[in-house]
Amino acid sequence: MPTPIENPAPFVPSRAVAFAAPDASSQLVSTATPLPVTAMEPAPPALTGTASSSIQIGPYQPALGRPVVLSLSGVWSGSARVVRSTDNGATRIPLTIGGAAWAEYSSNCCEPVWEEFEQGAALYLDLTITGGTLNYRISQ
Repeated sequence: MPTPIENPAPFVPSRAVAFAAPDASSQLVSTATPLPVTAMEPAPPALTGTASSSIQIGPYQPALGRPVVLSLSGVWSGSARVVRSTDNGATRIPLTIGGAAWAEYSSNCCEPVWEEFEQGAALYLDLTITGGTLNYRISQ
């Protein structure tokens, strides 16, 4: 049903959604030019478990462009760190940021640790448990 025009205003303000076209001009959204979106691949199943001794867990192959969340819980002592491989686990390199160690823990946590953009890269959890039981979960 059309919007009626009532006095004293002989006009109806219109609103439209626009986006930046490749030439940097404003492009109105229409059936001919739909809003550009990116389809995201589904997140892989979470990698979960419990560890009472030192072990390497993985691989976890993250969906691209999404944060990877690490959760560590339980009563435990030792260390846990996330490592990355681009050659099916043959070489596993600890994560760093600005040259400093990243995603290394000695207590419980729940936080984003990485965002992957390279197809085929995988993450592993390197656990050194010196006591207790650690519950771990890597997910997106």
